[in-house]
Parts: sequence; C-alpha cells; structure tokens
Amino acid sequence: MNILAIGAHFDDVELGCGGALARHTANGDTVYVYVATVSGFSNQYDQSVRSSQVARAEADAAMEILGVQKMFCGEFKTLQIEFVDPLNIEILKLVQDLKIDMVYTHWVGDIHHDHLALSRASLHSCRHVPRLLMYRSNWYHSTVDFRGNFYVDITAHWDQKEKAILAHESEMERTGRKWVSFFRNEAENAGQRIGVRYAEVFEVVKWLQP
Repeated sequence: MNILAIGAHFDDVELGCGGALARHTANGDTVYVYVATVSGFSNQYDQSVRSSQVARAEADAAMEILGVQKMFCGEFKTLQIEFVDPLNIEILKLVQDLKIDMVYTHWVGDIHHDHLALSRASLHSCRHVPRLLMYRSNWYHSTVDFRGNFYVDITAHWDQKEKAILAHESEMERTGRKWVSFFRNEAENAGQRIGVRYAEVFEVVKWLQP
C-alpha cells in the first residue's frame, strides 16, 4: 500500500501521525510525505525564529527515523498557504504519480491558517483516494470538536515517534520539549480508550474496505 502524509510544515506529520507512519513502514507499506511550506518563520518583531534550512535538515532526520521513502517539499511561505489551484495541482500530481492508496492530512477544524488551507486542498485533491484520515498536530482550541473515531495502536512505535519529534531540535529548544509531553499524554489517553499503551486517533473522512 502506498501512503501519503500531508503536512503544512516540517514537524506536523511527526506530531500528528508519526506513530502510524512508523507502523506502516514496519508493515512493509511505502510511505511518502509532502510538506507544503519552507517552514522557516519569524516572530512579531520580524526576528528569525527558525530558518528554512534548519527546519529542512531536522525534517530529513525525522523522516529517516520514521522510515519514510521520500519527502516532497513545496515552496509556499509559512503562514501564507491558501486554498488555491497551484496547491491543489501539486497534491493531485503526487497522488496520481505515486498511486496513493491512503492519505493522512490536517483536520479540517484546525484554526491554524496553513493547516486549514492544506486540509481543504487535501479534501479536494484526494477525492479519488479510497482512504483518508485527518490528524491533529497542535493543541489549539477550535469552535468545532475533533471527532476522533479511528484508532491506531502505536505502542511498538512510540519511541520512533518521540525520536522523530526530538529531531526538531530548534523547536524543542523553543518550546521546552512541551511537544513530547503533550503528545505522549494524548497517545496514552487514546491508548486507554482501546486497551493499549499508546495510540493515535484520527477522524475518518472515508474508508473503502477492499
């Protein structure tokens, strides 16, 4: 099975579905990742917080940890993704050229500007992909509820997910490693619901059972 994980920034798929991706690669599936932005960004005073070069290098290390076959990188600027045809076409080409069977993408209720735009583009461009799941990759509140209704046991792959998150050293330094503790708690809570140690939970858009 050919899997495509779609993220707005370097680190999104690691946080949102890194465990599931590691499980796919362990099971012999071919996993690809598409990241839409260059991912560098500045603060409100126009001071660089993270360079695009550093973000890409950290992402390359994370992809190797997860066993990703190849990462494709877009050229959109951070916080400037829009639901426009160039983005739709970029995703559609990947889906068709790579013969994608299943897609992981951002949750459509995410309030982050880039995440929401990319989710909409995924729903549009992946309309013929038989399986599509949405993930959460932050802790922002929304006006709608994330309807997590699809669970993946990642107990055997939590260490890979954590290492992939930690590969983003620049963000770990900035956030004080809060990402790791937050997403570990999320995985533990999801796991308790289904009787395993760690799990990731997704919202199903569609699932065609062959």
